[in-house]
Amino acid sequence: MGGVTSSMAAKLAFFPPNPPSYKLVADEMTGLLLLSTFPHRENVEILKLPTRKGTEVVAMYIRHPMSTSTLLYSHGNAADLGQMYELFVELSIHLRVNLMGYDYSGYGQSSGKPSEQHTYADIEAVYKCLEEGYGAKQEDIILYGQSVGSGPTLDLAARLPHLRAVVLHSPILSGLRVMYPVKKSYWFDIYKNIDKIQLVDCPVLVIHGTADEVVDCSHGKQLWELSKEKYEPLWLKGGNHCDLEHHPEYIRHLKKFVSTVEKPPSQRYTGSRRRSTDQQLLPPRKSTDIVFEASRKSTDRREKPRHSTDKALPPTDVNKLLLKSNSNNLSEKLEKLKNQSNYAEKLRVSFDQVERSRRSVDCCLEKSRKSVDHQLERGRKSVDRIRTG
Repeated sequence: MGGVTSSMAAKLAFFPPNPPSYKLVADEMTGLLLLSTFPHRENVEILKLPTRKGTEVVAMYIRHPMSTSTLLYSHGNAADLGQMYELFVELSIHLRVNLMGYDYSGYGQSSGKPSEQHTYADIEAVYKCLEEGYGAKQEDIILYGQSVGSGPTLDLAARLPHLRAVVLHSPILSGLRVMYPVKKSYWFDIYKNIDKIQLVDCPVLVIHGTADEVVDCSHGKQLWELSKEKYEPLWLKGGNHCDLEHHPEYIRHLKKFVSTVEKPPSQRYTGSRRRSTDQQLLPPRKSTDIVFEASRKSTDRREKPRHSTDKALPPTDVNKLLLKSNSNNLSEKLEKLKNQSNYAEKLRVSFDQVERSRRSVDCCLEKSRKSVDHQLERGRKSVDRIRTG
């Protein structure tokens, strides 16, 4: 039963264009492979790559002279490289990335038949080509999976711990969940993205249309919620399954995402998360903070946290700060501090007077004690003389 269900799910999952939208031809002058419907471009290469499953997949590599990232794009259903060609060229230009797209086994001019396991072998062959043929490093690669392409994308991403990022475009939770609202994963299901997303360690961007009638938007939302490192998602209002690239927000959000993940991890995130980090890195309070501690206690609860960029003000700048603040309240506080200082001075004077009085009394007592001792000593000597006489 499970094998039959898996076979049915696979048949429903794959719809390669029939006939393919292109043919492979060799350039007469150079012998390079070309897509029949497109002229040769200096920065575009067409390749045929062998897979571990014994098939050959057609791939398309677009080079950008200013790139620091490489996008490995796994396209959606009912499409092939001929239909994706112009979009791939535009994405490479706008995002300033190298881009590698490919046709799954059984799609376009790739040999074999489409299946879940074949797509895993297909993307592995393309990734290997990027590393060995073009010198791309894992940490510079962004995996992009559209619709069914989210399956091989997440399968590979779960096994590559140092990827730069992942983009999920109208992704699926699993093949079976597209057809039935099942609550758990079955062994015969295909593309169990719901389980693999939790193994991805890099930033994840999810893009989904709210009016998607093929894969409900809830698939994308749940995958985003399960991501370890979430990036701000893009829920395109009114967007369907196959038209998200036509929305202006699509390319703007992608550019922002690529720009963000190309920065070092410590500089990637701003806004509330950055402010939260700043609050944890506040410098030690300076002496000017201690001066106003007594008067600040009543207002501390209402004050906003001080940013890490705040600097302790020198004494000459304290008056300027006070003038910019609530002058009445601060004047009252300063007056209280002044009164406290005057009171402390008065107490000090009083204590000095007491100390002088105490010393005077001690001096008198000491003189009296010496006088009494002297008189007693004289009396004792007189008695001693009488006794000896």
